[in-house]
Amino acid sequence: MKQVRQSEWHKQWEMLRDDELFLFTDWIYPNTLEDFTGKDVLECGCGGGQHTSFLSPYVKSITGVDLNTIDIAAKRCKGLKNVKLIEDDIATIDLKKQFDIVFSIGVIHHTDNPDKTVANLKKHVKSGGKLILWVYAKEGNFLARNIVEPFRKLFLKDMNRKIILFISKILTLLMYFPIYTIYLFPLKFLPYYEYFANFRKMSFCRNALNVFDKLNAPQVEFISRGRITKWFDEKEFKDVHISSYVNVSWRGSGEKI
Repeated sequence: MKQVRQSEWHKQWEMLRDDELFLFTDWIYPNTLEDFTGKDVLECGCGGGQHTSFLSPYVKSITGVDLNTIDIAAKRCKGLKNVKLIEDDIATIDLKKQFDIVFSIGVIHHTDNPDKTVANLKKHVKSGGKLILWVYAKEGNFLARNIVEPFRKLFLKDMNRKIILFISKILTLLMYFPIYTIYLFPLKFLPYYEYFANFRKMSFCRNALNVFDKLNAPQVEFISRGRITKWFDEKEFKDVHISSYVNVSWRGSGEKI
């Protein structure tokens, strides 16, 4: 069954924009931009087209699939001749083609069934090709799972997205004080210590996007290390890399056997 469209994502990428290349390169680690050179690539959940546009100068071709925001991605990628965009559900789509690299950044944990989604992505990776994933971690996200998510479901689900964006900007502003005072000390036991180190690298607008993303997402399923490890089973993949990113997310990649 195909996932239903979710207008929240269209609102997000209509109002906000992501241009932080360093985050993308961190999320695909240990893979690099150069690893995409000359490759046929499938991006599953292309959102506003930011990662698509980052990779276009490197790849032979890149096909971006998204159920909610293809029109926004098309505007960002206008004029990029090696980019193809398809409006469809990444959990059920069948492109009848396999790719050198299939990747999904920050999307699988928002799908109806992450396991089913990953299984479908695997079908599109050719033998010797790579699967690259980045997802929210169950580990390290106690506050997000037990405070932010219940609050979002109770109070924000049906709220106007422009109001949520305003709230996100206020919250972001309030976060600057502790992050630029207490979190400057080497107190690594503090929650989100490494995550907030990234906060200091980014603009106010990009940090507000992070906050808005947590309050806007219509659904999220935090992924355990054991679960992402199963996605890269040794019977299907070799040279597997799974690592934590700033203690709140998982990076996973491997070469399909």
